[in-house]
Parts: sequence; C-alpha cells; structure tokens
Amino acid sequence: MDNAVRMETMERLLREALPVEALELVDESHLHVGHVGHGGAGHFSLFIVSEAFAGKGQVQRHQWIYKILAQLMGREIHALAIVAKTSKEAGYGS
Repeated sequence: MDNAVRMETMERLLREALPVEALELVDESHLHVGHVGHGGAGHFSLFIVSEAFAGKGQVQRHQWIYKILAQLMGREIHALAIVAKTSKEAGYGS
C-alpha cells in the first residue's frame, strides 16, 4: 500500500467513526527515509477536530484514534503524531 492509499484509508476510517469538523493528515515519511525496518513509509501527522472529544483527555482521544485505525497500526502506519481538539479548543466555537 502506498502512502496516498494509506492516507485515504485513514481519513475514511476516521470520518466513518467520528463526526469530524476538520481533518488534516500530512505525510511525513520523507523525513524518515533510511530508518531501519520501514523504509520511511507510514509516518504521518494528524490534526483532527471533533465534538466527540468533549470531556475526554488527550490520552483518551489518542487511544480512540488508535482504536479506529487499529487495522493499519504497525503494518501501514509506522508512526502517527496526533493533535485532537474539540471545536472550542481549535477556536472554531464560542
């Protein structure tokens, strides 16, 4: 699976599981080319805004995202940096 397909799959899974207000997924694999064991593929950063995160701490939010992406973690996603916010935290709400 190439990174474009990985990203499409990740976005689809997240949007199916959460009411997403904003989602930005960035391929950072080029920063890791030459690292042992994965050839630089599968490094991403995720910025996601969802009201589903209200009342949940950062660890819970990250665990939820990892669970949604479980079928890809470790095989297709080598590393994932996450920023998960509610609308208000992201400055979208009042």
